[in-house]
Amino acid sequence: MKYEEMREHLTGKLIPFWKKLRDQEYGGFYGWMDSDLRVDQKAVKGCILNNRILWFFSNAYLALGDESLKEYADHAYAFLKDCCYDGERGGVYWSLTYDGKPLDTTKHTYNQAFAVYALSSYYRAFGEKEALELAGKLVHTIETKCFDEGGYKEALDIDFIPVDNDKLSENGVMADRTMNTLLHVLEAYTEYYLATKEKTVGEKLRWMLDLLKDKIYNPALHRQEVFFDNDMNSLIDLHSYGHDIETAWLAERTLDILGDPEYTRKLTPMIRDLENEIYRTAYTHHSLANECERGKVDTKRVWWVQAESVVGFYNAYQRTGETRYLNAAEDIWGFIREHVADSREGGEWFWCTDENGKPMLEKPIVEPWKCPYHNGRMCMEIMRRTSRHGESADGGRHGGTSEIL
Repeated sequence: MKYEEMREHLTGKLIPFWKKLRDQEYGGFYGWMDSDLRVDQKAVKGCILNNRILWFFSNAYLALGDESLKEYADHAYAFLKDCCYDGERGGVYWSLTYDGKPLDTTKHTYNQAFAVYALSSYYRAFGEKEALELAGKLVHTIETKCFDEGGYKEALDIDFIPVDNDKLSENGVMADRTMNTLLHVLEAYTEYYLATKEKTVGEKLRWMLDLLKDKIYNPALHRQEVFFDNDMNSLIDLHSYGHDIETAWLAERTLDILGDPEYTRKLTPMIRDLENEIYRTAYTHHSLANECERGKVDTKRVWWVQAESVVGFYNAYQRTGETRYLNAAEDIWGFIREHVADSREGGEWFWCTDENGKPMLEKPIVEPWKCPYHNGRMCMEIMRRTSRHGESADGGRHGGTSEIL
């Protein structure tokens, strides 16, 4: 696992690809590219996609110091502030028309979290206080409109009245609460806490870590449960491999930034268990399978699952010293380079392949969920963890995890 090859992938493939999708006429970035690399300039613009692009260019600037990246981050920020954000009622819409008008006005907690994540990173990169203020407004919105005594709600309408959670429910269930939304609120609040050190946000991070350990994590099955009813009862026998390895390193990052020895002690055994179980059950054919539902494994090799497994296994190696995790991270990166990264001129990553690495071209290259967040973060995380200077990712302050990401 080398700094130089990750940097080259970031600067030679990912950044140029996403730069080309900037919409100069209507703002934001084009929302769709099909598997034949044809852009639909009038496709829906997902706010999650735009927010993740803002996160990507902000963090790429932090990683590389390339001044040319600022104009792309500024462009994404303006679109979030002026179009994605509901200035009248608060919160961020789900999607917009190609010319920036509200289309799906659902206010999903997951989407609010990604706006907080992106705005906090943009502030950390460029010092824009207005962005941090908007992030703070969204944190307030999440806590006052999207939270109840049981945890975080999911889908709400334009006025924050709960509606069916069809956007983050799959596998034949309709979930009142999900592991996925909690994970990304945790991720977003961690970034916001890094920027502000607000005590109340630190306490909320501890609350989420407790919920993760006590309600989401299933120690008997060595996994997280995925979909829940309102009382946090699991709705389905489902093991989401990508989310478990992503949770392992993101939760550890939260612990590092909190710097609370008690919580580190409480959560570390869970993190090590998730890593080990994913290595044992999901890592085959030089890559990670997608998930296992009711004992049946979905063997697709999904782009974001591969990216998160590289970071997750490399983090496990750094924390434990076990070379099996380093070997797995390097092996999966080889699979990505060979099969998932699109070698065509103008390509990025395929959405997924089969277990042997054959691309499954029914999925587009860009759409509201397909973004530079997972694969860009993989490059930047590994760059920091394999610095050419031999430093730990953050100079040793947080025991090996990145303070930037």
